[in-house]
Amino acid sequence: MSDFNQQVIEEFRANGGRVGGMFEGAALLLLTTTGARSGRPHTNPAVYVRDGARLHVFASNVGGPKHPAWFHNLSADPHVTVELGTPDGTVERFAATAVVTEGEERDRLYAEQADRDPGFATYQAATDRIIPVVALHRLDLGDPARHRAIAGHLVKVHAELRAELTTLREGLDSAEAATEAEVTGEAEAVVTGEAEGAAESVDTPALGRRLARHCLTFCGALHAHHHNEDSVFDLLEREFPELADSLDRMREEHKVVARTVEELEALLTSGAAPAALRAEVDRLATRLEEHFTYEEAQLVPALTRTRTVPET
Repeated sequence: MSDFNQQVIEEFRANGGRVGGMFEGAALLLLTTTGARSGRPHTNPAVYVRDGARLHVFASNVGGPKHPAWFHNLSADPHVTVELGTPDGTVERFAATAVVTEGEERDRLYAEQADRDPGFATYQAATDRIIPVVALHRLDLGDPARHRAIAGHLVKVHAELRAELTTLREGLDSAEAATEAEVTGEAEAVVTGEAEGAAESVDTPALGRRLARHCLTFCGALHAHHHNEDSVFDLLEREFPELADSLDRMREEHKVVARTVEELEALLTSGAAPAALRAEVDRLATRLEEHFTYEEAQLVPALTRTRTVPET
């Protein structure tokens, strides 16, 4: 993130959504997307326009030749977090779904924005690409069908992450066994005088690279999942106040898991042996299983039970 963006973000949060400088007086929000490659959250300021219940943002990139990174991120994962200033001087944070507008709707919305702010006409004239208009739809948790969908998605993602973690552990076991076999083979070759070419049958560096990619992909998926959950927890807490303590625990567990993932990623970049990686993955697996089990036990019953409506 650029120093300029970071300064705008900090000023926005400190002043209830108001900033000075080039954005003074502009309708500005903070948009947090999930990195398409890293799985980590990325926050960017963006000019927005209200359109009924939805908000529009414009991937202008100041008329640059490429779409901004945040647009690529939400194209890969449309679940985003929005921060918006409120009339009482606070910042409201909520989950939303990003939908890229198309065709005549996009053209109309962009033309209206260019009429409001001629700078956007200049941005479009400066580039050959069609500047996207993205509609942000606030996530509505008042619908019981939405509750059930969230519960189903939670269980599905947990199952996928568990399966990926199992595959990763099996790969590390295979790598460790291959490394031990290679060391044993080289030792025997030295004894028998046949050391030349003894290790050709096992491509340990290539195996390590494949495992590293798999591990980093898993870590990215886990980061993305927890980022998306964090953006929904505030809404869940308003809808289910009885879950406040449980949600606080889940937020803290996300932080603990994130630190464990960072330690695992540091090991990967250090070129650690499969045995060392396996120990760290086992530690992560234990924490994740405890977290997943607790999360499912707390959230799934609340989201799927039939809620009675008081008689009036």
